[in-house]
Amino acid sequence: MPLSFYKYQGTGNDFVMIDNRKLTFPADDEQLVKSLCNRRTGIGADGLILLQDHPDYDFEMVYFNADGRLGSMCGNGARCTVRFAKQLGVIEDVAYFLAADGEHQANIERNQIQLKMGDVTSVEQIGEDYYLNTGSPHYVRFVDEVQELDVYAEGRAVRYNGRFKAEGTNVNFVERLSDNDIYVRTYERGVEDETLSCGTGVTACALVAGLEGAQSPVSVKTPGGNLQVTFERHGAGFRYIYLIGPAKLVFSGTMPIQEKV
Repeated sequence: MPLSFYKYQGTGNDFVMIDNRKLTFPADDEQLVKSLCNRRTGIGADGLILLQDHPDYDFEMVYFNADGRLGSMCGNGARCTVRFAKQLGVIEDVAYFLAADGEHQANIERNQIQLKMGDVTSVEQIGEDYYLNTGSPHYVRFVDEVQELDVYAEGRAVRYNGRFKAEGTNVNFVERLSDNDIYVRTYERGVEDETLSCGTGVTACALVAGLEGAQSPVSVKTPGGNLQVTFERHGAGFRYIYLIGPAKLVFSGTMPIQEKV
């Protein structure tokens, strides 16, 4: 049967978006999701997102990693879903929606999506590195000359070490560009490679920069584009966290899929 889809990207982090308000997509078919995200034989994406109805919210966002498995919160994906919801006429310029880590609110201002992230109650320090959850787990390491780093090898070494191997973690490498400007590259679990940008990762890195003296807002450069994170320190953590950046439609189409028997 033909599958209608839309391809969106937020600072180079790209997603297959599907309007699943009629619940017709076989969400339990991991192999199908994986094949749709395949860059050689499918549509190609870092993940797949279903937009679904919810009785208490404007919509529900259901996110799958490129490996076909149900994922945790995805910040860039959420901004793309908000833009997709506006395209479908589900919302105007404000959204209240449900994601894997709970409820979120977002505002659309011209080309920018301002996404309210969940509060972060604590940050763990591991040697000179940090570990925190911004809807997804993130390991943060400051480095020099991040553009020269082998992110795949270095990130994989952390993601598959003794502590993180079972659950997995995203691994971020950060270079300070100035007091309130950083450059971030991320190895994402589920994709098992570097992506051009990671919204929850950018958020985590900006918050850690805040622990080390940066002031809100923090401007973040990624290989896929620029984002901004605002926040307020609160005890050992942070609140009023916003991830701000663009989300764009790339193309749409249909493709035949075989239903799982």
